[in-house]
Parts: sequence; structure tokens; C-alpha cells
Amino acid sequence: MPAPITVLVAALGGEGGGVLADWIIAAARAHDFPVQGTSVPGVAQRTGATNYYLEILPAPRAALQGREPVFSLVPYPGDVAIVAASELVEAGRMLQGGYVNPHKTVLVASTHREFAVSEKAAMGDGRYRAERVLRAAEALARQTVLFDMAALAARHRTVINTVLFGAMAGSGALPFSRAACEDAIRQAGKAVDASLAGFAAGYEQARALAGAAGAGMPDVAAAAGPALSAVHGPVDGEPAAPMPARVAVLPVQVRPLAGAGVAQLIDYQGPAYADLYLDRVESILQSEQAHGGEGLEVTRETARFLALWMSYEDVIRVADLKTRRARLQRVRREVGAAPDEPVRVTEFLKPGLDELCSVLPPALAGWLRRRLGRHAGRLATGLRVRTSSVSGFALLCLLRGLRRWRPRTERYAAEQRMIGRWLAAVRGLLAHDPRAALELALCGNVVKGYGETSERGHRSLRAILDDVQAWLAAARTDDSPGESLAGRIAKARAAALADPQGQALARALDLPAPDLVEHPLRFVRKPVSS
Repeated sequence: MPAPITVLVAALGGEGGGVLADWIIAAARAHDFPVQGTSVPGVAQRTGATNYYLEILPAPRAALQGREPVFSLVPYPGDVAIVAASELVEAGRMLQGGYVNPHKTVLVASTHREFAVSEKAAMGDGRYRAERVLRAAEALARQTVLFDMAALAARHRTVINTVLFGAMAGSGALPFSRAACEDAIRQAGKAVDASLAGFAAGYEQARALAGAAGAGMPDVAAAAGPALSAVHGPVDGEPAAPMPARVAVLPVQVRPLAGAGVAQLIDYQGPAYADLYLDRVESILQSEQAHGGEGLEVTRETARFLALWMSYEDVIRVADLKTRRARLQRVRREVGAAPDEPVRVTEFLKPGLDELCSVLPPALAGWLRRRLGRHAGRLATGLRVRTSSVSGFALLCLLRGLRRWRPRTERYAAEQRMIGRWLAAVRGLLAHDPRAALELALCGNVVKGYGETSERGHRSLRAILDDVQAWLAAARTDDSPGESLAGRIAKARAAALADPQGQALARALDLPAPDLVEHPLRFVRKPVSS
């Protein structure tokens, strides 16, 4: 009796991992192969993952003479023939778990990234390094089939599981014919044409990579293609936006970032807001040029973080992004809906006092905070808004329509006030210490997010600015600290990005430790059903 072929699929919520497992089972049954599948479900999107484990005996039942194989319910490290992952870090999770064996395992994975919650929540750059996963895959797998499957899925208007299935079949590791795999997709009866197109694309790409490897092509990093290339720039088929005249006359070192910032801020608030951005960038540029800055590093980094800061996320921006046609089309594409199929979309919202006050005038917001401050926790109740309904979509459109009102809101006033103080400090340091000015410009990355995250960022930057002011005052009396100002700012910025609670920053600046916010546990008695 031949040994079973073991298959482990690591997928994310909403990517059709269960459907992929069903296709594999259907293809095995088409060949009359005994097969068993189990799954360990996770949670949606990048807060968790789902594992599907299958064992296939590549022998027809007629040849077994009534004997039945005994399959395992779980995979064993080092004993998996095929590991498939719908995303690069999911492949890394399989590598870390020891499931990929250099003498046995074929690793089929997409090289694109869906960032995890821990990566997004990091104050600094919390992204995992894709190169480490690719190097580990090259070293630990017997064969690798790695390319950007998300890009192929988008090109064929299908879900990534179809491309992943095609790549698994094209690798030659599955004991099925191509016809059996395609019949399994047809039998499922869901978005058949698009699914077959995605399957064919993945199949052909896997076959091409196998041929390239045999011809002595570069290693896995070359096969990864778009995953390791720059992701910014115009999308294929979309013309680049014309560059405004004020951007075109900027020095070449600043022009690309300023152009991207203008485009983002026009989309965010309008041309007048983009002009305010350019006014601010030009003021830093003039100060740096006046004090001999040749590389214009301070202006470049200020332009980068100023654009991000000025396009801060508020409920108006969130509603705007959620109601865009491109986003709705992407949702339909990701769920594999046919053109004539209805799709129900439910948005999960948890508005709190900050979100409510952010769209009110400062005076009214202050009054509301005084009245409801102690009851703020009760406001943060979960809401489910079905935006595929007229009423739900109209609610988001109403919030989106507040864009013209944004310059009159409390959040806008607070952000612009803090931006002004930061820019003034950067300009002041250009005359005193250009290196310190650069470090302070980089501190624009400290402020991000909304709610508690935004407040912590403002608090951290305020502490850094206060410390800079105190250092300069001490320097005028020859009583400055021994360390350089640039080094002190760099250390403070690293501490602020590493610890959102502010304790590391307090130690870096010799400040009292902040009070930690306690979140008490609440035990709720489950009602007894009668």
C-alpha cells in the first residue's frame, strides 16, 4: 500500500480555504482515492488563520481489496508532503512550526502580504521581513512554488484560493489530473468561469516556475517577483496624475514625496488643503536652504510625515473610503460574487466619545466631554451597519458628506495646532543643529491613528518637543546635558515608537512614569434559560 500524501493548507479568513479543501477532496474522489480532511478554524482576516489538513491515499479503492487506510487527524512536523499558504507570513508560520521538510515537502505559497493586527498596531514599522521567510523557504523546502497569487487573482477577478489550487496542481505534487481538478471546481458551482480562469493562471505559473528552475533560473527571491519590488507608483493601465506646477519647481530630492502628498491631500480634503501642505513644505525648504542644507533630508522627511499626518483618519475619512466604488468592487471580487448576485455587507463599528467629538466644533465638543466624560465607556457600544441596504449606505454617505465641515471640527483644530508646533520647532533647529532638526522631522511618525492611539502619539510628541525646548534653554545657560540633542531626540523617538504606553519614553527623557490605564475584568452571569 502506498504512503498517504499529506496536505496542509494555511489560509486566512475569507480566502476560501474551506472551498479549496473541498475541491481537493472532490478531485481525490474523482480518482477513487481514499481521502480525509480536517480543519482548525481561526477568526476572520489577519487576526487569526485557519488550517486545513488532508490525507490522500494515491491508490484506487478497487486496488485495496476491501482494506481501509487509517488516516491521522492532525499534521506532524516534518511529515507533510505539500504545504500551501495563501500569504507569505502564513508560509513563515508553517516553516516555523517545522512542517516543511527539506527532503519531503513541496511549499506552494503566495508572496504577497496581508498585514497582521500586530504589524498594523505597531507605533513604528512593525512589518515582518519578507526576505527572512523567502530565505527560510529556500533552505527548508524540497521544492518551492512562490509567486504573487493575489495579483493573479485580482487580474482574473477571482479569489486567491483558485490560484493556489492551480499552483498546487501545476507543481506536480498532487496526484490528480488537471481535468479532475477543473471538474471539482465545476461541481462546486460557485463563480465557475472566474474560478477556472484563476486555476489556469496558477497552474501555468507553477509550470513555468518549475521549468525555469530546471533551466537554472535564480532562486526563490526571483520567483517572488512583485513581492520584493517597490509597491508604489501608478497601477498598470492607470495614467500618472499630472504634477502641479508648484511641485514641478521643487528640488528633485523633494519632488516625488511632495507630489504624492499633494495627490493624497487633494483626495482627502481638496486643493486648498494641498496648498496649505505645500506652504508648509516650502517654508521648511527655504529654512534648510538658508542654512546650507544640500541633501534636503529635513525637507524630504518633513514632506513625508506631514502628508501622512495631515490626512489623519477620522470618521469622515473612514466613511469616505468605505463607500467608494473601488472598495465595493473589491468586496464583490474577494467573495467571488457573480455580476447578478447580491452581496450583503455589514460594517462593524464601535464609536466612542472621541469619535463623536471629533466631528463637532471645539466649543461644543468641550461641553460634551465635560458632560459625558465619566460615561464615555458606555458610548463605545458595538454597531452593525448593513451598508448593502439603502439606510446603512446612506448613513455612511451622510458622514462622508461632512468633509466640507472638517476644518471646523475639534479634531482638525487639535491636529493643525500640533502640526504647527512641530514645524516651528523643526525650523528653529535648522539654524541651531541641522542633525537635530532631521531627527525631530522624523518624529512626525510618532503621531498616527485615532482615539487612544492618536492621543498617545500627541502626548509623546508633546513630551519630545517640551524636552527640546528645555534642552535649548539649558544650552543657552551652558547647563545642557552631556549627550547631543540629535542623539537625545533619536533615543526618545525610538522609545515612543517601541512602547505606546509611554514608559520607555519617560525613562529616555527622565520623566515620571505615566499612569497605566487599567482595564478591569467584568464577569457577567449568563442568564438561565427557562
